[in-house]
This record gives sequence, C-alpha cells and structure tokens, in this order.
Amino acid sequence: MFPRIRIKEIKPINIEGGYLIDGFPSTGFTSAIATESLIHTSQFELAGIIDSDSFPPVSIIKNGIPNYPTRIFVNNQLKVAVFSSYLTLHESLHKTIARNMLKWSREHKCSLIISSVAVKGTDNQKQITAAASTEAAKSKLKDAEISILEHGTIPGIPGSLLNEGMLYNQNVAVILFNSQQVAPDFKSSVQLCLAMSKLIPGISCNIETLQKEAETAEHDIKETEEEAKSLKDLMYR
Repeated sequence: MFPRIRIKEIKPINIEGGYLIDGFPSTGFTSAIATESLIHTSQFELAGIIDSDSFPPVSIIKNGIPNYPTRIFVNNQLKVAVFSSYLTLHESLHKTIARNMLKWSREHKCSLIISSVAVKGTDNQKQITAAASTEAAKSKLKDAEISILEHGTIPGIPGSLLNEGMLYNQNVAVILFNSQQVAPDFKSSVQLCLAMSKLIPGISCNIETLQKEAETAEHDIKETEEEAKSLKDLMYR
C-alpha cells in the first residue's frame, strides 16, 4: 500500500493557470535552500501543511511557534505555490510525493510544475538545461531560452514528476543546475533562482537578500536533517 499523504490548506489558494515549485530536498539540499530563499524574497505566505505517518515526527520552532517541517507557501498575486520541506524523505516516499504533487496541481489548475536536480559540473559549465514532460512544457522552456535535455537520467522526486507528468499529460519542467560539491553552495542557489525567474513572471532574485536567506535556510534545513536522522533510521530500517 502507498503511504498516505495529508494536505491541509489553512488559507485560500488561487493559483489557476500558475505554477507549483517542488522544494523537496530529493538529491542534495540546494533545491530546498533555493526555494526556501525564494519564499522570503518574493513575499509568500504560509497556506497549508503536508504530513504523513511515514514522515519523521519533527517540529520546527520559529519565533516561539511550532511549525510542520513540510509546508505550502503561496503568492496568490503571482499565482505561485511552493511545496517547501526541511525533511529529506526516504526513497520509498518519492513516487507517492510526486503523485500527490501532481494531483494537487490538477485540482488547483496549475499550468506548470517546476522541479530541479543537481548535476556534477565545473566552473566552465554554467549553462542551465531542463527536462520536460510534455511538448507544451518544452515550449515554455524554449520561450524562456532554456536548453532542453535530450539524453540523461533524473532520479528522485523530479524523475517521478517527469514520468507521471508524461503519462497523464501534465506539464513538468525539471531544471538541471551545476554543482561542484555535495554540500549546497550559494552559486548553485543563485543559478537555480535565476532559471526559475525566467519561467515564472514576477519572481525576483535579489542576490544580496538571497544570500542572507540562503545562509539561514541552509542552517535550518541541516539542523532538521540532523535531528531527524536517528528517527528515520528507526522508521526505515
């Protein structure tokens, strides 16, 4: 049986014709850090939570208030939602998360789901590429002047989103950004943010603010990962 994912919306969400950003750390932390930084630089507000009995039981305390580690942030004006998570989920949950993300996107009539994955590169490899699930998604990438990946392998939640999106004709774009190291780096976060801003009208990348937010997000995500590690070892062994 598939693990049950619960999504509870706590504020009105209107992103019809807009975008959903996958902020789960699927392969490394950079994607999660970049999307978390984007939330704070583009005036998003908390609009829902995502939970499951299969998630490690962790609470994130911010300004004295408990928070779920996996949440939905929305900017209704820009028609953008972000699934943001401080948890690195077990591989057994990746397909289920992708299916729930696609279902939620259909229900809210999103035009495009944007995910991302790190690929090994060098300083000379700065060109952003992306994979698409449909011809319509490819057209969106071409309009944004982002090169389309013709051959390659994409793992984790991004790979599942592409496969399911192709099967059910939902528009998914997965941005491939270069990273020279396993640990998150600021250059990669900026590279990813700039690529997202090409695809999503109104999204801004204030580099100075982004760096500050990225440092805070990196600390919080790593701290949560460390605290949840022992719990995950017990749950998934």
